[in-house]
Amino acid sequence: MVNAEILEGLSYNEKRLLLALADRGGAASPADMIADGRFDLEVEIMGAASWLESKGMASIKESSEKFYVLADAGIVESGLPERVAIRCIDAAGGSMDMNALADAMPGGADKIAVGWLKRKNLADIVKDGDSKKLVLTDNGRSMLSSEMPDEALLKRMAQGPVPEKDADPKIVKDLKGRQGMIGEKIVTEREISLTDLGKEAAASGIELKPQVTDVTDRLIQSGEWKDAEFRKYDIQTFAPTVTPAKKHPLSRLGAQVRRLFTDMGFTEMSSEYVQPAFWNLDILYTPQDHPARDLQDTFYLENPPSIHIDDERLVEMVKNIHENGGDTGSTGWGGTWSREKAESALLRTHSTVSSIKYIAEHPDAPQKAFSISRIFRKESIDATHLPEFTQIEGIVIDENADFNMLISIIREFYARMGFDQIRIRPAYFPYTEPSLELEVFFNGKWMELGGAGIFRPEVLAPFGVTSPVLAWGFGFERLAMLKWNIKDIRDLYISDLDNLKSNTIL
Repeated sequence: MVNAEILEGLSYNEKRLLLALADRGGAASPADMIADGRFDLEVEIMGAASWLESKGMASIKESSEKFYVLADAGIVESGLPERVAIRCIDAAGGSMDMNALADAMPGGADKIAVGWLKRKNLADIVKDGDSKKLVLTDNGRSMLSSEMPDEALLKRMAQGPVPEKDADPKIVKDLKGRQGMIGEKIVTEREISLTDLGKEAAASGIELKPQVTDVTDRLIQSGEWKDAEFRKYDIQTFAPTVTPAKKHPLSRLGAQVRRLFTDMGFTEMSSEYVQPAFWNLDILYTPQDHPARDLQDTFYLENPPSIHIDDERLVEMVKNIHENGGDTGSTGWGGTWSREKAESALLRTHSTVSSIKYIAEHPDAPQKAFSISRIFRKESIDATHLPEFTQIEGIVIDENADFNMLISIIREFYARMGFDQIRIRPAYFPYTEPSLELEVFFNGKWMELGGAGIFRPEVLAPFGVTSPVLAWGFGFERLAMLKWNIKDIRDLYISDLDNLKSNTIL
């Protein structure tokens, strides 16, 4: 039998829900009750249902289903890149020069198409003298009049969300690999049912009367309190944990790193996100055919597509250093240096651009500077990689600087951050010699933390710097992963309030 004290402690919304469920035969979804006009918001229903469940009067059942939705609605009309490509090749007689395809599919779409043509066996690449041609395969010719499986799935998504159970996992995986083409949507269905105790409570003659929870001046002065029903307080009821306001863990770590360097006498430096390739790559003696410059590694801008370099003397010096070494004693990279490539606009791929700009403005030793800077690379997102992340950058210009000093600074930094077990191994970077990479054993394998080295003369010569320059770039997010034993870098940027509340302040 339902306890009279429990009935007295029911809130207005709990009573409403008991009666609404009873009218529905003892079970209903939030959507049903909103449709009946018994409630306006699902949050009201679920709040009351949670309290009834805690009192043994109701049970809540939830089921979730994943759906795939079309994120790029125009792709169905325009067609997949490989569909456009086989039509172009067919129009050219079944064989087409790759340069001609590039003209027919501007903006780099031809490169995407070629990859899928080979992957789906739609066309072969045939060498024809000094050029290469794309020739349709039998499968490619058959697909001119047929629909490919991924096209069929995209068409279904254009009509509405497709349930996960009705979609081929392999096709979904391929479509997910095409940036921004499809997305996911989770649909949760809820049903609330009355227990035997809830049915008894609903049939006990509950009277719906608005309850007063706050005693106000107006309530007392008007005399309305005489007829009001006051909500009873249950001192044994669960109360939510109160957590203090605090900064995000990454903000606190950034402040800690900043304080560490400033205590060591370093000056903070900075640079803009958007840079010409000249400052991001060329001035750092990175050859113009280096893989880092490819579209699959670097974010190039369409607006503006280029940024003009005004300093003609500096441009000439960098050009000579790349082609023949200039006055550095180096042989350079050879070939012909392209100013057009150097003026391409991009999102900075490393924070070393801040270091070299600082050196250009402060060429005289001694100097110590650092930055905590956001950088951008076309990385595949996984447990240890993001396309947008942060680097801890630093330089030291000193007549007595050497490789031992660089290693000492690295070990001192990580020791002050609480990590003294790191591994240093030789590495190669175009702009430092000697170079090193540092790693730490984490989550069952060695994880790279960053790189360092001494700037080459080819980097420093344009600014007249003759003293050794130590330089390093450490992974900021990876440092956070070590500090808090986080297995997946993506967890650092997920808006998980429960996780943030439970994160320690110190």
